[in-house]
Amino acid sequence: MSAAANKKLMQSIFDALANGDGRPFNEAMAEDFIWVMIGSNSWSGTYRGRDAVRRDLLKPLMKEFATRYTNTAQRMVAEGDMVVVECRGDVVTKSGKPYNNRYCWVCRLRDGQLVELVEYMDTQLVADTLGPRPNVAAAG
Repeated sequence: MSAAANKKLMQSIFDALANGDGRPFNEAMAEDFIWVMIGSNSWSGTYRGRDAVRRDLLKPLMKEFATRYTNTAQRMVAEGDMVVVECRGDVVTKSGKPYNNRYCWVCRLRDGQLVELVEYMDTQLVADTLGPRPNVAAAG
């Protein structure tokens, strides 16, 4: 796919995420999808494979939230198979704390699917608001 097509796909994913709909994002993950969360807290690490991402990252993460999670793209740049998105997530946790983080997602796509996401964020906010990641299979 062209850079323009990849950007259009990511824009459609973020249009849905901005309304709290994660289905297009979930459907775009390739089977061999890799999600790298930069940092050194318990949520940081490399999650390999769509099933592991869903089981070990997204499922425990969504259990922390009391409201619908939204993620809004602020800026988006595409070149070749890469799309970089500056975005902002907003949600309230079950403990009542707002978790409003800013992210930079560096995404690699192949044949209309996400194959890699490297995520940069305020990891101290993650640690302060979400606390330690529940004990699931360790990200490696």
